[in-house]
Amino acid sequence: MDQFVVAVLPRLPPPMPRLGAWAWLRREFLSGPVSIAMTLLLVAGLVWLGPGLLRWAVTQAVLYTPDPAVCRAAAGACWAVIGEKWRVMLFATYPYDQQWRGGLVVALLAGMTALSTVRSLWSTGLLAAWVAVIVASLILQMGGILGLSYVPTGRWGGLPLTVMLFVGTVALGLPFAVALALGRRSTLPAVRGVSRGYVEVVRGLPLVNVLFMASLLVPLFLPEGMNPDKLLRAQLGMAIFFAAYAAEAVRGGLQALPGGQEEAARALGLGAWARTTQVVLPQALRIAVPALANDVIRAFKNTSLLVVIGLFDVLGGTMAALEDPAWSRFYVEGYLFVALLYFVICAFLSFRARRLETDLAQGRNF
Repeated sequence: MDQFVVAVLPRLPPPMPRLGAWAWLRREFLSGPVSIAMTLLLVAGLVWLGPGLLRWAVTQAVLYTPDPAVCRAAAGACWAVIGEKWRVMLFATYPYDQQWRGGLVVALLAGMTALSTVRSLWSTGLLAAWVAVIVASLILQMGGILGLSYVPTGRWGGLPLTVMLFVGTVALGLPFAVALALGRRSTLPAVRGVSRGYVEVVRGLPLVNVLFMASLLVPLFLPEGMNPDKLLRAQLGMAIFFAAYAAEAVRGGLQALPGGQEEAARALGLGAWARTTQVVLPQALRIAVPALANDVIRAFKNTSLLVVIGLFDVLGGTMAALEDPAWSRFYVEGYLFVALLYFVICAFLSFRARRLETDLAQGRNF
């Protein structure tokens, strides 16, 4: 069976050859009159704004001091606010003496995310490692066992909460998205109608509305005394929102697949389940990798909306840190720090997604 799958799967075109520095510059910035004009405008803007930004951000900035009066007297940025408030920014209201647990959670989940983008490591062992890391992360955050003090979910926050909700969103939403994509191509009208209706309705709602409904309205429809944890409701809301968008990416991969692939599998006597899981779905997911990468990165950025329902993610932790009257006027520096943090993480996810595309283009199939 494995030999058949390898024989049927078509290889993607080989990756483009690497370009030299000058060839890359010509292709990206000097490929035509419009490109040259935009490049010149960009360079002119950098020359005009660059020196002032450099003075504000570096030469006249205060790098670290515990005294906000020094920052108020300075002409440049006050990066000292980050050194003074970084614990609140990154861990929010989590107990001060237990914040090492949140740091370990971030390291575990970030490491597993990086390993998951290496095609050669995909196996049942990687899936088992994910399950173990997620369980360990929940134990570390909540405690109550193994000598760890108990911390209620209401005190979870900062970067650990952001990363955990992001991982949970993708882990719960992606299998649901695959089921929805297959449901939209089902020959059963009821299954096809329900799948299509779900995708269209959820995609027509802003994520803020979904979070509000999960946080405020769901408890109203539950039996008296039944009130799921607020964090759990937010996690489910983000997962169902992610699934609706990722389902369309998977469906696009299914539609882009040549019809001869399924016909060949059918001719060899494969059943519907074997055709889907061993021939159709692996190729469709490979085609959908670029679109799915966009949805995954968007899911990480969407965690910043949790602040609207009172969860202190890394953005909420920064807002709480800047409520200190002594440092509140330096909010620009605080939000720039958060923006840089989001940029670094999203750039890393984008880079690993491109590497995964390259691996698949070289014929390292599912």
